[in-house]
Amino acid sequence: MQAVAKWLVARPLNAILALAAMSSPYLGFLSSVLIVLLVLHQGVRIAMFEAVLAGLLLALVSLMVGTPASVVVAVAVVFWLPAMLLATLLTVTKSLTLTLQISVLVCVLGMVAFFIVVGDPIAFWEAELLVAADVWRNLGAAELADNLTQGQAVLAAQMTMFIAIMLWTIYAATFVLGYRLYRQLPGETARFGRFRDLNFGRVIALIMALCSIVAFLSGAAWLQNIAFVMFAVFWLQGLAIVHWMHGEKLVPAFVVIVVYVLMLPLSAVIVVALAVVGYIDAWFGLRRRVSAA
Repeated sequence: MQAVAKWLVARPLNAILALAAMSSPYLGFLSSVLIVLLVLHQGVRIAMFEAVLAGLLLALVSLMVGTPASVVVAVAVVFWLPAMLLATLLTVTKSLTLTLQISVLVCVLGMVAFFIVVGDPIAFWEAELLVAADVWRNLGAAELADNLTQGQAVLAAQMTMFIAIMLWTIYAATFVLGYRLYRQLPGETARFGRFRDLNFGRVIALIMALCSIVAFLSGAAWLQNIAFVMFAVFWLQGLAIVHWMHGEKLVPAFVVIVVYVLMLPLSAVIVVALAVVGYIDAWFGLRRRVSAA
């Protein structure tokens, strides 16, 4: 991993070629990791310059193969911009934990803005799901289209929180990976903090609890969505605890590997379990108590 990090920052050309090579809809998350590495190591101006050159290279290739230029713009907006903003925020806050805390609050504010603009999110997603079903039916996937139509009401009620937690998870995970890659460079230390010490804190935990109570009493769907997302983000703190336990030699590396492997077939179960552990830790400081024991 250290060799990869060193090669990526050795020359601007290496970074530009790597960004262009990884900037597909399927590998875009890897380009986000690289953006974080470049911003932290070289500064936002140089990283932005390299991203622009990589975008121009992508545009040239797209022109040659007939791919719409909108693909390049989509990659830049969906993957590069959030990664650059998070890495820049880290250089300002000097704290990995504070940066991720701010990202959670931004996610919640984004959901609130969505609810205000859309008005009725369920009606909005029902219409979008009907469009998606028609697209899949025209592509020959009639069974998938039928499933979308039949489960329209259930899916529409969950789409906002699902997309919110999915996007936050992608951006937070690639940000942490980019920071990890940055720390592999010679001479770099954990001056912004360690992932294993991540703690979203009691303030976010309290906001989540209040949203849950008010949502239960009022039945407000938008508050239920926000409460769930604010709970789900604690899965990352739960994962940090797993890494902390390994660092303290309380569990072997095999346990960490098993957790990651089980995320593929049992993602929902593992995420909820980690979120429960992370949420309890935010209130009671499990790591502090274990260290003091």
